[in-house]
Amino acid sequence: MSTDPFVIHRSLLFTVAYEMLGSAADAEDVVQESWLRWADVDRSRVHNPRAYLVQITTRQALNRLRTLSRSREEYVGEWLPEPLLTTPDVAEDVELAESVSIAMLTVLETLGPTERAVFVLREVFDLPYGEIAEAVGKSAVTVRQIARRAREHVAARRPRVRVSRFEQQAVVERFLAALRTGQVQELIDVMAPDVVLIADGGGVTSAASAPVHGAERVAALLARPGRVVSSVWLNGALAGRIEADGQLAAVSLVVEGGRVSRIHAVANPGKLARLEEPAALAR
Repeated sequence: MSTDPFVIHRSLLFTVAYEMLGSAADAEDVVQESWLRWADVDRSRVHNPRAYLVQITTRQALNRLRTLSRSREEYVGEWLPEPLLTTPDVAEDVELAESVSIAMLTVLETLGPTERAVFVLREVFDLPYGEIAEAVGKSAVTVRQIARRAREHVAARRPRVRVSRFEQQAVVERFLAALRTGQVQELIDVMAPDVVLIADGGGVTSAASAPVHGAERVAALLARPGRVVSSVWLNGALAGRIEADGQLAAVSLVVEGGRVSRIHAVANPGKLARLEEPAALAR
């Protein structure tokens, strides 16, 4: 195995970039850009390679995020993060699994670039404020203030009640079983009355252009024959893979109170390239 710190920490760097960007393709680009900068560094002057690499990656991700924010304003329909195929063991690290969940990444989209970087580095990777300050180009005092505001912002928007991994899986399995039968009432029973469906087709495939509210409306939209439904691990949680009429969708669910409260369905083909090989995540 290589002893190069970049190789050792590559999974960590990808995870940092992915959580900041919500896009695996852009995260890979950021990691590659970070490697090019690392290759030119005098290693003898780097006392903490892990911290240094995280700083490089954060700066590159911030640059990319500021560019992406403009293009996402022009995105057709609802924008959702790019789903990642993960191994079941990712779910065992509860904090990592929550941080890479589609639900959390969607919440992080509501933060500004610097707020998002500070939140990810502090709350997910537990970096000292001094290291975060160097990465984002702010003072440690300012970073503490940003971290507090970001925590409050995220806390107000994340799922209200956390459920166990086993409850999450049981409800997801019930939901997918109902999808397979195509029975409207079975779907209604497994969803909260005020469930919300958010679909991302990117203007490329057919998808609801705005959020769909209510169990009956969502069930009527989903309960269609001829769909091939299978379970898959996405972003650290059990999720669904749906194929119909040559179209693929990755479906991630938020569970609250024993029912599905939110559905994120990604059907944009450009965001479904990561469903064949599990991503290597670390923190």
